[in-house]
Amino acid sequence: MSTGTSPFSQRTALALIVFGALVFLALLYTIGAGLTGGSTNDGGGHAGGKGLNGYAAFADYLERRGYGVRRLRDPGALDDPGLLVLTPPAGAEGAEIDRIVEERRGAGPTLVITPKWRASSSDNPKAKRGWVQIGGTAAPNWPGFLDDVGVGITPMGREKRAVWSGGGITGRLPDARQVQAGTGPRLVPLVVGSDRRILAAYVDDGGSYPALEAMAGLPVSEGGEEGNGAAQQPIVLVFEPDLLDNYGMADLANARLAERLVHAATGGAGKVQFDLTLNGFGRRPNLLTLAFTPPFLAATLCLLLAALAVGWRAFLRFGPPRAGARAIAFGKRALVSNAAGLIRRSRRLHLVTAPYATRARERLVRVLALPRLADVAATEAAIDRAVAARAPEATPFSDIATRLRAARSSHEIMKAAQDLHALERTLTQ
Repeated sequence: MSTGTSPFSQRTALALIVFGALVFLALLYTIGAGLTGGSTNDGGGHAGGKGLNGYAAFADYLERRGYGVRRLRDPGALDDPGLLVLTPPAGAEGAEIDRIVEERRGAGPTLVITPKWRASSSDNPKAKRGWVQIGGTAAPNWPGFLDDVGVGITPMGREKRAVWSGGGITGRLPDARQVQAGTGPRLVPLVVGSDRRILAAYVDDGGSYPALEAMAGLPVSEGGEEGNGAAQQPIVLVFEPDLLDNYGMADLANARLAERLVHAATGGAGKVQFDLTLNGFGRRPNLLTLAFTPPFLAATLCLLLAALAVGWRAFLRFGPPRAGARAIAFGKRALVSNAAGLIRRSRRLHLVTAPYATRARERLVRVLALPRLADVAATEAAIDRAVAARAPEATPFSDIATRLRAARSSHEIMKAAQDLHALERTLTQ
């Protein structure tokens, strides 16, 4: 038999509620933040790739050096302030790259790294996820983006590793047989090979970029650091990806060059954003994403605090829980009450009128000592004579019984039953 008490203590119940709420909020956050979309380590040449052609080491190195690094999957965030690093694949649309670069010229500098390696997933059973195997090289072709700039792949020297220099740093590329370089009238070299080919440069668009000019070994423009505050922000091109990809970042000199390039492009600012949308990882913000981002975050926190307050008030109830009453109580009174409730709910009150009149007649037969086997008409006539003898002004029993049996509405039934009960009391007193 149930005692009506909870099998859990208040602390246990509170712990279960809090744990469930936290898990639910964590689920909402992961969905809103896009953390359920899977890993970006697919062997591609982007900031999520950990293969030879990826740039995960570049992004991780900048994070460890104190830069605020973001990996962008929302196309709407590409024009945010800070340095934007674009790593488009070889098959990207040149017009799309040009649109992204031009729309953010007033927001911050852009660093574009051109791809070179043809990579595929490694078939080595011991390879880790994201590892790739190189299957050759191919220069990108992006019509609509800097059409006056050319890109080509040729060997550099007779040595196995090509020498490069730039920004006061000298290093070697991992492969001298396949070196990618750029050509163009507006290119200002930042990193060059031993044969003076351009491995990295910025575009001379008439703007003043003191940090880049200093790295290129040029006289710094008048106005000093004010040049970087102009409406136009610089475009930096890295033609040889092995300067910055995972393949090249294994060399300390390349890591130093990477930080030197970022510092010169940003003018010392500490925000770097790696684009993943051009590599197929773009996603649009949903309602959950907006709920956890300003300015909607304030409203979300208010709703959570309100829900917490309501839940806490509900948990701290006023007094002990009230014991529930039995559905069917003990005793004859309860039995009659339950039967009456059933009849009332069924809306069939007219079915009890005839039995009620019959039971009243039988009781009066016993009280008045009338013959029990007489027919109904004779019995009711005898009762009417007894009523006339004791209370001449009262309504005869047969009239009330007939009215009760003919009643249909609850009001008529109740009135006839009360009259019959009053007449019965008159005869039994």
